[in-house]
Amino acid sequence: MEAERLQPGDRIHRGDPIRVNRYGPAARANHWIIAASLILLSISGLALFYPVFFPLTALFGGGQWTRFIHPWIGVVLFFSFFVFFFQLWRANLPTRTDVVWVSHLKDVVAQNEDKLPELGKYNAGQKFIFWAMSGLILALIVSGVIIWDQYFADATAIPVKRVAILVHAIFAVLIICVFILHLYAGIWTRGTLRAMTRGSVTGGWAYRHHRKWLKQMVGARRIDPAE
Repeated sequence: MEAERLQPGDRIHRGDPIRVNRYGPAARANHWIIAASLILLSISGLALFYPVFFPLTALFGGGQWTRFIHPWIGVVLFFSFFVFFFQLWRANLPTRTDVVWVSHLKDVVAQNEDKLPELGKYNAGQKFIFWAMSGLILALIVSGVIIWDQYFADATAIPVKRVAILVHAIFAVLIICVFILHLYAGIWTRGTLRAMTRGSVTGGWAYRHHRKWLKQMVGARRIDPAE
């Protein structure tokens, strides 16, 4: 049932303005760890990938340090993201509403909210980012471990490592693209960044963008008294 997809911290706070909890402190901290890890991995990965970007290794103390640090940042990203994953995967399961939302992409781009279906906590675009990140990070950690010669040099054959290097490079480019898309969407939809800085959104924002989610909280009586 849709109501079961409410997160433990989802609550409405009466006041002027009405505030709606979207992410708790731990989730927000983890989100910024993920974001910082992705940025550092992108910079260090590009520095190792193509000679023109090699000067970026100076940010990490040189080429050797970059090669040493890069996979460990990947480990941080993997564990941080999958803590996030197990908290949010149920809320990101596809629904029929997502199909309707995708069929109205022109209205999404034009921000014609009155022509879109009522949405739960996440829309189809956000769910795409979530599942794309999940798959790409999993593929990157697997391929990254295969080519992590400092610890796993003898674990796989050379032909396997060659394939893993190619897979790692392709998926790295894809995750950079997905990350840019996620960043753009967060800036483009006014009020979204507040959820990851303050942990809450206004009642008006929730009503406009995620009305079904707001109604779920009302139906579940997740409403605190006025402060």
